[in-house]
Amino acid sequence: MSASSNTMPMAPSAPIGIFDSGIGGLSVLRHIHQNLPHEDLLYFADSAYAPYGDRSEAAISARTLAVTEFLLQSGAKALVVACNTATTAAIKAVRAAYPTLPVIGIEPGLKPAAAQTHSKIVGVLATKATLSSARLLALQEQISVASGVRFILQPCVGLVDQIEKGELRSPQTALLVRRYVAPLLEQGADTLVLGCTHYPFIRPLIEDVVQELSNSPVAIIDTGDAVCRQLARVLGEHGLLQPQARAGSVAAFATGSVSMLKTTFDSLLQLQPSVSPVATIALPEGIS
Repeated sequence: MSASSNTMPMAPSAPIGIFDSGIGGLSVLRHIHQNLPHEDLLYFADSAYAPYGDRSEAAISARTLAVTEFLLQSGAKALVVACNTATTAAIKAVRAAYPTLPVIGIEPGLKPAAAQTHSKIVGVLATKATLSSARLLALQEQISVASGVRFILQPCVGLVDQIEKGELRSPQTALLVRRYVAPLLEQGADTLVLGCTHYPFIRPLIEDVVQELSNSPVAIIDTGDAVCRQLARVLGEHGLLQPQARAGSVAAFATGSVSMLKTTFDSLLQLQPSVSPVATIALPEGIS
């Protein structure tokens, strides 16, 4: 049993923990901060270990459990795993280790994409780890059988690294986007799923590439807003919504560069939270 399982605050006034391998989860935090403005938020960027997409499921699961324990020790009342790769690799383990903790994961928006496509062909942009996970492949098969939609899975090697470096419009990032998007459009995809929380930050670049390569409209699916709605629903069910009408705070932790995370918060979200460095975090007691 974890050290925090009997000591979680579980109070409406406690903060929400939001976790990603790097800055990508800020695209989810943006939705939460806008739509649940009274809630206090704790953001954990595990940038020293990013990108998760290049790591084994065992390694991703270990990091996710360790970060979960850290956020609980910091007072979190709920956890948002704002990382597609960590969700597919580790959310089952997190829920098993913390059965009373409200946990919200994020998955590529295959279902809304299937509902939106006219060509019945959907391109899914994500990391290799997300696209190879049993969880995603089972979801893909289920939706394909029910809807007749064909999903083309496109691993985007190197794209997270570019976004982590802040290169949202650089020629190298544009080259990668064109390399990954072009084959999807050539095969008839009229809907693209952003299957990594980093990718919404380069959505304008993706839209530019799509406009350059396609004469037809192409829908782009970002599931950040759906995650926020699910979070609000789950918090309400547990009686954990912040009842006070006041401005919520944002604080952050980083295993990588503190200054870079501060700069990213400011440039992408126009927020200036305190950011604390985290040197090491350990697995919760009783988990190996």
